[in-house]
Amino acid sequence: MTATLILVSASPGERRTALLRDGVLEEAWVERPARPDGVGDLHLGRVTARVPALSGVFVALEGEESGFLPDAQGGEGLSEGDLRAVRVTRAAQGGKGPRLDRKVPADAPTLGPVRLLARGPAAPLRLGRAHPQAAVLCDAAADAVPLRAALGAGRVALRPGPVFDEALEAAFDALASPEVPLPGGGRLLIQPTAALTAIDVDTGTATGRDRAAQRRVNEAALAEAARQIRLRRLAGPILLDLAGMPAGARAGFLPALKAAAKPDGLLRILGTTGLGLIEMVRTRVHPPLHEVLGLPPSALTHGLAALRRAAREAAARPGARLALRAHPAVLGALPETLAEAPPLLLRPDATVPPGEERIEDAD
Repeated sequence: MTATLILVSASPGERRTALLRDGVLEEAWVERPARPDGVGDLHLGRVTARVPALSGVFVALEGEESGFLPDAQGGEGLSEGDLRAVRVTRAAQGGKGPRLDRKVPADAPTLGPVRLLARGPAAPLRLGRAHPQAAVLCDAAADAVPLRAALGAGRVALRPGPVFDEALEAAFDALASPEVPLPGGGRLLIQPTAALTAIDVDTGTATGRDRAAQRRVNEAALAEAARQIRLRRLAGPILLDLAGMPAGARAGFLPALKAAAKPDGLLRILGTTGLGLIEMVRTRVHPPLHEVLGLPPSALTHGLAALRRAAREAAARPGARLALRAHPAVLGALPETLAEAPPLLLRPDATVPPGEERIEDAD
């Protein structure tokens, strides 16, 4: 029987959630509660414009945000000034605002100011509902208490120490890298762009001219590419370039890729292009991980990682006075999260490159 476990790790300004099957990372979520992605949120919005060319309307939401409501999802017949309850079905991403529909409770209000009516579920609750047999392990009471109320006290446990071990920490860190090593040698190179995501299989020196070895690397790449697409929530058009194979032979890899992609209900394998690239498309819902973290990682991402290490150090050394030495840009991104962190002396240091922050003794 497959053992499924959901781990919820809280740190200053951030929540990370992992879904493990038999110890293998299947889903990885990084959320910043102060900046939720909004999927599932219920709003009372006001129609601001009809756009016939797009077959829908733009709707003003709370916080000066604007979402798009297609006619097919409830926008038909609406005109400027109408107030309607709407639900966010796709987060703002790729420079575009959220997508909306009108599948809302029958008693949702239709009068009053534009406002947020209810937040959608965060990753721990979504995963808990999607995997009802999975145990849930948290390291913060602020997560455990509402999850117990929603999922049942018997499923949710609270651990006093960090629930992520070093291997899982490393697995999450690796998701920020464009390079993914492959079993048997070689690597995947993952490059998201504004238009599409390109994934290249690089055998390096692992295979030389050995066709059988090249095939083995490509077969390993198919399974890992499908897994990385899911873990990183890559979406929109995706092109996969296999290594060292004639363009005409690449279609033979499609059945294996379709099997690897089967657990991902959002990913479709379309076929091969004239150049032999494997063409895929994945439905956009939540923002891709590279937009959450920033690529290269943003000052906030570096700062939150440093606060996470500081919290671990403080738990391991009760009573120690700690300092965070970091570039001023990194410290400048943290004011709204410092209240959640252990007491820290901040030491701005322009000689410390972002990503190389140091936790040190304050004395």
